[in-house]
Amino acid sequence: MLGEYPIQGRGAAEIAASVEHAVGSGELLPGQSLPPMRELAARLDVNPNTVAAAYRTLRERGVIETAGRRGSRVRPKPATTGRDELRLDVPEGARDLSTGNPDPALLPALGPAFAEAAARADRAPALYGDDPADPDLVRAARSALDADGVPAGPLTLTSGSLDAIERVLAAHLRPGDAVAVEDPGWGSVLDLIPALGLRPVPVGVDDEGPLPAELDAALRAGARALLVTTRAQNPTGASVSAGRARELRAVLREHPGTVLIEDDHGHGFVDLPAHPLAGATPHWAFVRSVSKTYGPDLRLAVLAGDTRTVDLVRGRQRLGPGWVSHLLQRAVARLWADSAVGPEAAASYSTRRGRLLDALAERGVTACGRSGMNVWVPVPDETGAVARLLQSGWAVAPGARFRLDSPPAIRITVSPLAEADIAPLADAVAAAVRPSLARSYG
Repeated sequence: MLGEYPIQGRGAAEIAASVEHAVGSGELLPGQSLPPMRELAARLDVNPNTVAAAYRTLRERGVIETAGRRGSRVRPKPATTGRDELRLDVPEGARDLSTGNPDPALLPALGPAFAEAAARADRAPALYGDDPADPDLVRAARSALDADGVPAGPLTLTSGSLDAIERVLAAHLRPGDAVAVEDPGWGSVLDLIPALGLRPVPVGVDDEGPLPAELDAALRAGARALLVTTRAQNPTGASVSAGRARELRAVLREHPGTVLIEDDHGHGFVDLPAHPLAGATPHWAFVRSVSKTYGPDLRLAVLAGDTRTVDLVRGRQRLGPGWVSHLLQRAVARLWADSAVGPEAAASYSTRRGRLLDALAERGVTACGRSGMNVWVPVPDETGAVARLLQSGWAVAPGARFRLDSPPAIRITVSPLAEADIAPLADAVAAAVRPSLARSYG
């Protein structure tokens, strides 16, 4: 169960620290089981309640998870484990379609935007006490949000969408609260929630977004918050349609205490319109980031929300980083003003994704990807499919990174693909997923 690693300690804090150290050092691996509480208590000669308290601390820190009768085990992506330990090992010569990165060729040149921002900073440097939000960026963001039907309200800025999501969850929820999340969904969110001491409750998705009946069940079961991806859902490519938005808003009206968080990371590189749910509940946040459109290193997101939510986020931010760099804000405002940046990327990703989906369909492979830069392919055996594709020279992401209760699948990022890659890749995927080709995701 634990190999040669001995868990040590007399108190709950010492036992938790021993496990956490082992996970961080790699001596305990993701998925590895921990001893039953009574067994460990007997081994350490402590009260079982002491071990129970240690395990509770580890769950709240996102290090372990409880799997019912199967006991406790190290989480697939524990908060104390470095991401390098979890990446797919891509052999030399293989094409890497596992990362979810944008195509560098479609990212705008950053030099002119930052040069202009730097020149402005030289003339009037940002100082302590200045407005934390650049007015040009706020105007551009508010105009775009208005056009998409996001309700009027205050705005603030965060260091990317995950930073925004974390701040909203921390502002409204407390350890032990449940959060309804898309399943399959963004792996970083699925890791963040337990790291905050919260419990994820899976909600199935199809091409049009979260399934209303499953959302209603999750909220009736006590989920206090909902996370929804507006477009380019990671990993399935789902995009909330107008009809689905109406259905989801109707469910949310029956649960007005729900904290609603929408992630619109697809703004700028997706050619489908947004159908926001914002305003369906009193406490809401609509997050629009720029990393996929302008570059992953631009850690900036605009957060619109109700007054209380935005005030809570701003207040906590003031006690930490204070604000997002004005130099970055001004550069992004300059990029946002260039309306030609996004459409080319949106068209390119749509073409690559569509051609791969067509090629897979011709080979009898069920897949989905309504928007964005990923295609989600259900498979009977993730490990086998990933291994066979690696042998064929293609590295894809195993679906386990993105799943809670949904069936096995693999995620393919289309951004590195050229036209000549489509047929060979589709052939390799068809060979990798046989004999079970018709399985669909939930």
